[in-house]
Amino acid sequence: MNKADQETTSCQSIIIMEYLTKKTQMEVQSLLQQCQQYEQVECKLELDYKLASAQLCKNHTHTITEVNEFLYYQDQVLIGYIGICGFAGTDGPLEMTGMVHPNYRRKGIFRRLSSLAFDECKRRGTLKTYLLCDRKSESGQAFITSLEAAYEYSEYEMYLNPDADLSGRVMGAIHFEKATNADAKEIARQNTIYFNEPFEDDLDTSDELMNALLPEEEEKKGMTIYLAYLEEKCIGKVHLQCINGLGGIYGLGVIPEERGKGYGRAILCNAVTLLKEQGASQIMLQVAAENDKALGLYQSCGFNKTSIMDYYVN
Repeated sequence: MNKADQETTSCQSIIIMEYLTKKTQMEVQSLLQQCQQYEQVECKLELDYKLASAQLCKNHTHTITEVNEFLYYQDQVLIGYIGICGFAGTDGPLEMTGMVHPNYRRKGIFRRLSSLAFDECKRRGTLKTYLLCDRKSESGQAFITSLEAAYEYSEYEMYLNPDADLSGRVMGAIHFEKATNADAKEIARQNTIYFNEPFEDDLDTSDELMNALLPEEEEKKGMTIYLAYLEEKCIGKVHLQCINGLGGIYGLGVIPEERGKGYGRAILCNAVTLLKEQGASQIMLQVAAENDKALGLYQSCGFNKTSIMDYYVN
């Protein structure tokens, strides 16, 4: 009996997809809950963002060119999952994360899924693929160690204290303008400053723009990018998301020549106010662990660390 026959006999199957359906998203959420109850760890899956991306593709003529979802089933029950996600356009780095049901670990399931996911990242020609793992996940950290993956950096996930009142810290001199696709080059330039992402100065060409982070497309997926202005000068930006009462703050930054003037705090406070106006009952953000200044700012505004996510490069 060959390997394929054995898998059929034991009712095991691997399904690969470009996007999760509502059904598979619910299965992944259920698996996540079981893993969290067992290990009390976080897993950055970005399911709402992915579901919005799937819906966007349904509304347009679309040819499948990428595989982002890898699902492992035992007797038609999802027991393993890995997802790929990117937030910096098609030329940016990819993030990979996933999980296996506690009762089915140490059976090679995650290794098989990760092998398929790594092959997909290589097929796309991705320059860098991050593997994400909660610092407290013993099983995840053991897998990372077995790969001999190189540690890159860590991020704190932080939630705003519900009793924190930032309304008095909003600066009227700073105002937000919703970014459009015409601002793609400016957003890419700022991401290079804040996050060392690749930047092409000739982003005006149509081919480069197709690969860039396009604000109008991101908004359709639930992520709205705002440029922060002091009078007529753009001094920074922030990306905001509000889904099912959870507000998220991402990509916040101030250009170097305007730092140390309180503008970062102003952008943060204005962002919190805007998310609350959009119905957010909880607000979270992520910050690089080594970014002491940003960490201190967020803590002084009432954000508390809840978990730490390690990023590795294989």
